[in-house]
Amino acid sequence: MFTVSTVNVNGLRAAAKKGFLPWLEATGADVVCLQEVRAEPAQLPAEVREPDGWHTVHAPSEAKGRAGVSVYTRRTPERVQVGFGSAEFDTSGRYVEVDLPGVTVASLYLPSGEVGTERQSEKERFMSEFLLHLGALRERAAADGREVLVCGDWNIAHQEADLKNWKANGSNSGFLPEERAWLTRVFNEVGYVDVVRSLHPGVDGPYSWWSYRGRAFDNDAGWRIDYHVATPELAKRANRASVERAASYDRRWSDHAPVTVTFEL
Repeated sequence: MFTVSTVNVNGLRAAAKKGFLPWLEATGADVVCLQEVRAEPAQLPAEVREPDGWHTVHAPSEAKGRAGVSVYTRRTPERVQVGFGSAEFDTSGRYVEVDLPGVTVASLYLPSGEVGTERQSEKERFMSEFLLHLGALRERAAADGREVLVCGDWNIAHQEADLKNWKANGSNSGFLPEERAWLTRVFNEVGYVDVVRSLHPGVDGPYSWWSYRGRAFDNDAGWRIDYHVATPELAKRANRASVERAASYDRRWSDHAPVTVTFEL
């Protein structure tokens, strides 16, 4: 079995004070992908930066206090790559990938965007470049006999079933028609598979992010924007996927919940 968890921690230093470490100690995952770490490695407590039993790769953003991705692995990675060859985004703390035996696992934090602002333009530029990387990554992995798993906060709800209030969000970043069409290209054109949806077809959710505002969490008015995106052969080996939703609002250590998938390798 090979188990991978992904979670946007909404600031790793804050999450570590609210329950991330007990979760990490209890998890059965072989790999944990983190997004929105928002810290330099030196700013993290030692037990968070390099926990016992884990090998860690941290890719902070050059913009202090923003973005940042990490990967924790039980085994020593065979190869580590920060960024995807982008002059604009390789130092922005948005992407890191590691090679493990037979599989490349990546942690992705796609920009969130905001309609009518430079943030949305940045998101669109990232998407354009990243689509090319996904294609090249799949081709390279196939040549090497490897599978690929890109985990993280993709900041796009693909279908109406992926967010509770889809009717009210059609003109908002994260559910724009062009963003959803881009994600369709990832699946239909580049050939990746949405692993959680493949294991949970025809249902709403399971959501992985809930706003801190109002009673979104209590009412399960969430979004499914945290994905495990895999090459088809790896996706076929997935046998279980779950969202580790906190038991109650006050027990949350992030506005996202870990999304965990187990594969038979």
